[in-house]
Amino acid sequence: MKFNLMALAQGRVRWFLLGLLLTAPFWMGALLGPYWVRILDYCLLYAILALGLNIVVGYAGLLDLGFIAFYAVGAYVFALLASPHWDLHWSPWLILPIAAAIAAVVGAMLGAPTLRLRGDYLAIVTLGFGEIVRLFINNLDRPINITNGPQGISGIDTLSVGGWSFDQGLNFGVVNLVSAQLYFYVLLALVIIAVVACRRLENSRIGRAWVAIREDEVAATAMGINTRNMKLLAFAMGASFGGVGGALFASFQGFVSPESFTLMESVMVLCMVVLGGMGHIPGVLLGAFLLTITPEILREVISPLQQQLFGHQVVDPENLRMLLFGLSMILVMLYRPGGLWPSARRAQELKHD
Repeated sequence: MKFNLMALAQGRVRWFLLGLLLTAPFWMGALLGPYWVRILDYCLLYAILALGLNIVVGYAGLLDLGFIAFYAVGAYVFALLASPHWDLHWSPWLILPIAAAIAAVVGAMLGAPTLRLRGDYLAIVTLGFGEIVRLFINNLDRPINITNGPQGISGIDTLSVGGWSFDQGLNFGVVNLVSAQLYFYVLLALVIIAVVACRRLENSRIGRAWVAIREDEVAATAMGINTRNMKLLAFAMGASFGGVGGALFASFQGFVSPESFTLMESVMVLCMVVLGGMGHIPGVLLGAFLLTITPEILREVISPLQQQLFGHQVVDPENLRMLLFGLSMILVMLYRPGGLWPSARRAQELKHD
């Protein structure tokens, strides 16, 4: 009887949390304003990116500091095929798989020359690749204007179904859904699909091969695992997630420029994976949520607090945010090396170490 009551209570808690999540755009918009609905959208967007990088770093153990390049590829594929820049307005639902496929090809192209590299050397090469892609996009406005250079591409189409665009909103009698709320449900659906895909990969032969490569590549090779193909597959799969995220970012933002794809963005996504717990899907989602929403909370709190205490701004909120961010990462590495929410297997390994 006691067990049944506990199971019933857990079931009710799950349903309550699910209801809270599904209604988040409404109650958060009512309590905090429409700006925070957009922040929720970015939380889900970064969750997709973090899940993609988790395949490369968390499962296969390949330290990738240039992951944001695939994000940029997806964003610019969408921008070029759904904007007045080339006067092409393809269906967004057709562009999303195209962006994922092109990003996967670029990911495999990155993985091919780095197959013999490990650790710090791999990190340096991927970091350089990410910067090359950003600089390439920044300068590809002459002699033929492809990316419009540092000015970026504006007027990008939003998601649409038939002749109805998300910009128009959706009215269900007393309930009126605006664009940011509609994007929330699209992004939430894609996060769920990404989580299911990652879970299936994790429990498959491919996922076990990635874990074997992460733990000991020499032993994995000796056991007959084709490490070359497995690494390329990890790069391609992770990059496809980045391509989808970039395409949704371009559609949601309506504007892309090279400044959105700096090295700091790659570092932030990597920190989401490390902070939450490498190789653990719930931990990665937690890391993406925390590192996306915490800076916004600090921005809302730090400046007013300084005004009340000192009468003027003493420390710039951006500098303080980076200081607190670095401090939190140091503390996590010292006291929670497996992340805030590590997998049971990883926690057990660290406990024995």
